[in-house]
Amino acid sequence: MGMTMAEKILANKSGRDSVKVGDIVVCKVDWAVTGDLGFGKGRPEVVKVWDPDRIVVVADHTAPAPNVESADDMVRMRQFINEFQIPHHFDIGDQGISHVLLGEQGFALPGGLIANGDSHSCASGAFNCASRGLGGPEMTYVLCTGETWFIVYPTVRFVLEGSLGKFVTSRDVLHHIAGVYGDFSNHNVEYVGSYVSGISVASRQTIATMSAELSAEFALFESDHVLEEYLQGRAKAPIEPVVSDDDAEFEAIYEIDVTGLAPQIALPGKVPNNVQSIDDLESTKIDQAFIGSCANGRLEDFAIAAEILKGKKVAPGVRLIVTPGSQNVYKEALKAGYVETLMEANAVVTNSTCGACYGGHMGVLGSGEVCITASTRNFQGRMGSATAQIYLGSPATVAASAIAGVIADPRDHI
Repeated sequence: MGMTMAEKILANKSGRDSVKVGDIVVCKVDWAVTGDLGFGKGRPEVVKVWDPDRIVVVADHTAPAPNVESADDMVRMRQFINEFQIPHHFDIGDQGISHVLLGEQGFALPGGLIANGDSHSCASGAFNCASRGLGGPEMTYVLCTGETWFIVYPTVRFVLEGSLGKFVTSRDVLHHIAGVYGDFSNHNVEYVGSYVSGISVASRQTIATMSAELSAEFALFESDHVLEEYLQGRAKAPIEPVVSDDDAEFEAIYEIDVTGLAPQIALPGKVPNNVQSIDDLESTKIDQAFIGSCANGRLEDFAIAAEILKGKKVAPGVRLIVTPGSQNVYKEALKAGYVETLMEANAVVTNSTCGACYGGHMGVLGSGEVCITASTRNFQGRMGSATAQIYLGSPATVAASAIAGVIADPRDHI
């Protein structure tokens, strides 16, 4: 019996010829990634590291520190970097959200395995790289040993065909999958098909990142010429692409034609089985609109927002906050004129941070407020007050909604 992409990577990293569903394997990771939240007071102390050259430290959630507690976490993070002479670190000034940086800086590579202390780590699957989030104690073990264990879970394959209309994006595709097929706890997911081969690496990253909201273990794309071209001059090691065997066993295969798909909105509370087409959504007044996060803080997201907002203004009473996924994205958006366009529309453009997405700073919601956001999660209290309502949509939908003052269809701006 053949193997899926996830199975091949786990077999390779555990030193086995093959693995099967249900196996428990101990794997050597290529990279261990931790960040500012990993150095909170009371977290397990790292007394040794397995390989300083294989550790990546990123300041993202609380960059720059919004309070003394966060500043103290940053102090411990910098002490760790200095004590163990970690060469791969991204602090204030060259920071970015870890899942964006791992691809941008050439750490996430085909056939690789990454252990990361953040729950949206399946984002690296866009690079044909297996990655998942681990808790604090487990990440401490990885930092010390370079190893961790995994259960080999069954894989579900999505074959995505067709093409999308203008201002309908890969974010809408993922929301559609979540709405129709629901949760995939204890499963890996694969995305293949003509639609996938025709989209950018950034659009693939959106789908891979948001697969965390499907509760997927690993979310993997195949390596192709689009990815290989992107990685030229970036890759920190030789690439070892994996593809599922023709006789690999999948728990299910779902074939979806995305042609004609409308923008999809995840309603407050959760993403799986909680999505509506914008065609069916009642008019909903908003207080805040947000574009950013590891899901949609890339240059193409700035571009689509700027196209919709050019020559227009954010509606009175609405705050539009835009956060780039990295400092490099910020620089490129400045060069392209997107930042100026957004600011002329009365948007606020922040530095790169996870701040608004996780409800820490630079976009916290107040009691009873309503937000349409291209960030990752919408559970109660995620972005601030527990009484706030969070709707998830694409950057195009967020931009159109910021203009209208209600959740709006971006196709009206074609």
